[in-house]
Amino acid sequence: MPTVEVNIPDQIEMQIAQLVEQGEFVSREEAIEQLLSSGIRAYKTSGPSDDEEEFGLEGEGDMMGHEDEYVF
Repeated sequence: MPTVEVNIPDQIEMQIAQLVEQGEFVSREEAIEQLLSSGIRAYKTSGPSDDEEEFGLEGEGDMMGHEDEYVF
């Protein structure tokens, strides 16, 4: 499995740690993998927003230019 390094805001790190502490996930790694997978599925299901189409990002799955805001 490939290893990926990302920088995330402290608030998201705290939320992930809390989910692990509550027993929702066995480890940080599992939590991050599952949450990223869920986010990708949700993104594919909802499709690109009007803003992404306007900037020519439709179908690229590219999040460049967007705020670091994640909703799971």
